[in-house]
Amino acid sequence: MDQIDTGNLVYLVALLAALIFWFRPALRQGFSKTVQQMLIWGLIFVGAVVVIGTWEDIRQTVQPYQVVVKDENRIEIPVSRDGHYYLTAEVNGEPIRFVVDTGASDLVLNKSDAEKVGIRLEDLRYFGRASTANGVVRTSIVRLDEIVVGPHVDRNFAASVTEGEMRESLLGMSYLRNFEQITIANGLLILTRE
Repeated sequence: MDQIDTGNLVYLVALLAALIFWFRPALRQGFSKTVQQMLIWGLIFVGAVVVIGTWEDIRQTVQPYQVVVKDENRIEIPVSRDGHYYLTAEVNGEPIRFVVDTGASDLVLNKSDAEKVGIRLEDLRYFGRASTANGVVRTSIVRLDEIVVGPHVDRNFAASVTEGEMRESLLGMSYLRNFEQITIANGLLILTRE
């Protein structure tokens, strides 16, 4: 049993225990009223079990995800609710979620993603500068062993790590130039590459 299953089981047992303790004094109100309340709580309990059991399906329906169309060498990324396009790439074997940013010059990793892919922050020297919406930040140039996006693999790729705080890593034009075509249509960002 993994952590999610254990957590769900503990939650459901606690909910059932709370219901039992609540029903004991409720029996004094009258049998029909108690049965009615038991049915309502039973439906709530069953609803909670159904939501927990189907959570992954619900999440995939609500949250858009990228689709790789391999026979056309195309990656389709749906626009998210916040209006941005997010792409998950495998960097040095680790999944990293990027904001696709055609206004960014470089592929830029935030500090936590840089550590996740094996870059030691204490070894970085921040000699570069980048202009952002929040002002100028210092950057350090790094080499990424491998970036995998769908069927496409790029090795020994130059990227930047920002010294400043940044919520998401950016997939900028230094990487997007590898695609022959970048199209935005019908709520999709489509990246095409042979």
